[in-house]
Amino acid sequence: MKAKLILSVITMLCMAVTLSAKTNSLQPDTYAFTRGVEAYNEEKYQDALDWFNKELSDHPENGYAYVYISILRYSKQEYGKALSAIDNALKRLPKKDKEWRSSAFASRAEVYAAMNDTVKALYDLAEAIKIDSSNLKFYNSRAQLYYEQKNYALSDDDYKALIKLDQGQVMGYMGVGRNANVEERWDDAISQFDYVIKLAPDYASGYSFRADAYIGKKKWNEATDDIVKALDIAGDNRAFYLMQNLPDEASGLLKSKLKIKMAKQPANPYWPYCLAVIYNSDNGFDEAISYYEKANALDANSVFMENIAKCYVGKKDYAKALDYADRALAMNPEDYDVVDLKAEVLSQMGKFDECLSERDKYVAKYPEYPMAYLSRADDLLSARKFESAIEDYSTALVLAPTLSDNTYLLMRRGDAYRFVGKDSEARKDYEHLLTVEKDSVLTGYSWTPFAYSGLGNKDKAIETIQFILSNDTTDVSGNLYNAACVYARLGLNKEALKYLTDAIAQGYNHISHIESDYDLDNLRDMPRYKQLIDSVSLLQALPLADIDPVKAEARNIEIVEVPFSKEGGVTKVKCNINGLPLHFVFDTGAAEVTMSMIEANFMLKNDYVSPNDIIGTARYMDANGDITDGTVINLRNVNFGGLELDNVRASVVRNQKAPLLLGQSVLGRLGKIEIDNTGMKLVITHKKK
Repeated sequence: MKAKLILSVITMLCMAVTLSAKTNSLQPDTYAFTRGVEAYNEEKYQDALDWFNKELSDHPENGYAYVYISILRYSKQEYGKALSAIDNALKRLPKKDKEWRSSAFASRAEVYAAMNDTVKALYDLAEAIKIDSSNLKFYNSRAQLYYEQKNYALSDDDYKALIKLDQGQVMGYMGVGRNANVEERWDDAISQFDYVIKLAPDYASGYSFRADAYIGKKKWNEATDDIVKALDIAGDNRAFYLMQNLPDEASGLLKSKLKIKMAKQPANPYWPYCLAVIYNSDNGFDEAISYYEKANALDANSVFMENIAKCYVGKKDYAKALDYADRALAMNPEDYDVVDLKAEVLSQMGKFDECLSERDKYVAKYPEYPMAYLSRADDLLSARKFESAIEDYSTALVLAPTLSDNTYLLMRRGDAYRFVGKDSEARKDYEHLLTVEKDSVLTGYSWTPFAYSGLGNKDKAIETIQFILSNDTTDVSGNLYNAACVYARLGLNKEALKYLTDAIAQGYNHISHIESDYDLDNLRDMPRYKQLIDSVSLLQALPLADIDPVKAEARNIEIVEVPFSKEGGVTKVKCNINGLPLHFVFDTGAAEVTMSMIEANFMLKNDYVSPNDIIGTARYMDANGDITDGTVINLRNVNFGGLELDNVRASVVRNQKAPLLLGQSVLGRLGKIEIDNTGMKLVITHKKK
């Protein structure tokens, strides 16, 4: 678990630094107060608190000491003590010390804001501004509060007042622009951020917030330019977020621009890292791993190893995930996020003794973190260590009472109680679960049928799991697996085995979980169960290309072979677009489908595309990094080797000789593609629809 930072605390401490820097002859020069200020400036906050308390025991009318105590209490989220201290400060600070009194009101406003009492916070900020109407921070704090209340007009007024006080700083313009973004007044926002960039060309946030507005206008080229610029200046967090959440039509463009940055700065690991993150967010795990490896080759870092491990978790390749988690820990043994990741990988592998060793380390590091106990409890339960599991579930509830309505926890602890013969405690958890889920629509994430089975109510358990199977299509294989578990819990082993078989046929192939799931213990000795597990284990051990049609059918996998030809050094494959037979040039480096103006005009004149298929204009980047204007059209149907793809975007370029390129916008949707140069064919392995 990474260290947690509370933004309001940071704001408060920044204000405290400002206060400590002030020189004011009205401040006392007593020994304890002076030592307290010194300790505070040296960031020895507990020592500072001790000195200020000593100062007040000697000089109880020192309002300045109360201000510091309030700030220190606030930083510990001790809001009651912080309020008491600042109230005492305001009673004792000299009336003529306007600077400290105004800052004290602003400090109290921060405390009220943290307590969600915005009425009092706004009142205190108004008092602070009344005393010192030239302080930019007060206007900025009040504008932020108005923003959080969605009162954008008043927020704008304060930002404009801030601008009037200092036209050369960017915060006021940024605030007005951000408010315009929220209200989707994109042009107004862009105008503000344009001015910010004129004032401060190296201020990354100006570009990242302007990118937000360009995204709103669907100006993908401008948006991706700004994202790259903001990343280049300062690794801007907002740009980093936007980078991962672009729509497909913009994401491909951004990837191309990042690849150009990588080519221009080959020694900079940040660019392959950014590319890895984008591919990772799109579940393109193989590409992500490749770029993480490139970043690591430039600057070995445990973060890269950790992220590669997560990619392998996404691929369900837990052996490699474990290897990279160990590499990350070898580089940074104190990274407990990786300890937690390693524990999760070991859990997925069914290696519970090793997993629990890692869980113990994590709990020892974060003994007050409820989810640490919840995770360990799950693994203790899977390891059949029921009493210890009950203890951890209960500890999680003590640390986070809101978890009392967590139906998953109730189901799991109820099961643990049942296994150790504490039936009354189990019944309480199951019945509470049913109360919590009573008014909810049943989905695959409902634990109601499990609770009914635990209570011995066979009819209701079957009724609810059948309702889920009939009405929830979001996770067919998962729902079938849950049905297998419910029926097995009821002792209906034949039906349970049927649902388990169906779940596996639909793609549920998490063997280690199946084999460690106590719900299925009744099935272990059945010959059909053993055959089923053996068949899935065999399939998982084979490369996709080696799966024969019968085995592929069991995994809902289809293998398609598409012949290709070589002409003039390029690979060409037959295709069919909206019913028109054509040839694609197979190019794994192309981001999207492109075609020449000649092909597009022919298709338009002969009704293979209609005016309604024209989406708009765009700028695209070729392999040389040159940017060319083009028209974007929608191809309603693309048939490639018998595989049907609907609604494929294509760029029409003005180069009359441009080939019809088959890019990643199609290849990425087809599945795993292997090139058999000997057999002159593409082998495509994919999941059936």
